[in-house]
Amino acid sequence: MTPSMDHPASATATTGIVLAGGKSSRMGRPKALLPFGGQPLIAHVVATLRRLCAEVVVVAAPDQDLPSMPVTIVRDAVAYQGPVGAITYGLTASKMDVSFVTSCDSAFLNPELIAHLLSRIVGYDVVVPHWQGRFQPLHAVYRRSVLPLLEAQLARGELRPVFLFDKVRTRTVDEEEVRRIDPDGMSFFNMNTPEDYAEAFARWDDPRRRERAARESISCTVELFGVARMVAHTTQVPLVLCARATLVDVYAALVEKLPALRGRVISAGEPRLMEGYTCNINGREFVRTSETPVHAGDSLMIFSADAGG
Repeated sequence: MTPSMDHPASATATTGIVLAGGKSSRMGRPKALLPFGGQPLIAHVVATLRRLCAEVVVVAAPDQDLPSMPVTIVRDAVAYQGPVGAITYGLTASKMDVSFVTSCDSAFLNPELIAHLLSRIVGYDVVVPHWQGRFQPLHAVYRRSVLPLLEAQLARGELRPVFLFDKVRTRTVDEEEVRRIDPDGMSFFNMNTPEDYAEAFARWDDPRRRERAARESISCTVELFGVARMVAHTTQVPLVLCARATLVDVYAALVEKLPALRGRVISAGEPRLMEGYTCNINGREFVRTSETPVHAGDSLMIFSADAGG
């Protein structure tokens, strides 16, 4: 059951799993098809995940209608087995070792928070936020290696994912850590009733602004070597930045995610590498100026310059 730790997860080596097969009984109509932001709600969720994940898997009920989407659709073998059943089917269909799981009514997914959760999977089987006194298992990261335990839960009729967490290496992301990225916890807002749906529309105040912001964001990955890796206790960090980002933005985001780097690897003042460290972009060039632009998909590596990493 022990997963391989040779290659920590990055956003590009991740499956996004969307759970869509619930009954929607309190809503009174299928939540996945609710209009939102000019498209069905599930298409809105899938569009966010496709910017972060190598593939997206949608877990649906056996006869559920869904819009056409660039996803893999897997049907529940047995309908309405709860979140554990849906997560099991999604992980089974995934081609990746690591998956981010969410529900089809998570209208306010935060790409930066998702990337942060993914960056914490190194050394763990599950990464799950804890928000307002409750675990958030439908906004969490799972390794495929937990499948046998989930299947055993299904056999026992334990349909809540929380029963898994004390059986595997679980990294809890507490509320303070979440608030640094998503201060209001909008990532965990779900639509279960018509009133929730109306509130979501009220909060979605300017779809054009949100769409523009989505177009103007980029994803990149930073890999740490040598002293930087030892200080941070992690290897690889996915980041979501503005489209016109430079290394200044990278260093600022790294300090926000990994405060231990401040004053040790990255200056406590203006975000820049401290003396003795250097940055390489895409394995091609070492860069000296913090104003160097960063582009979508870039792979950045931070080394201890005097020790060659």
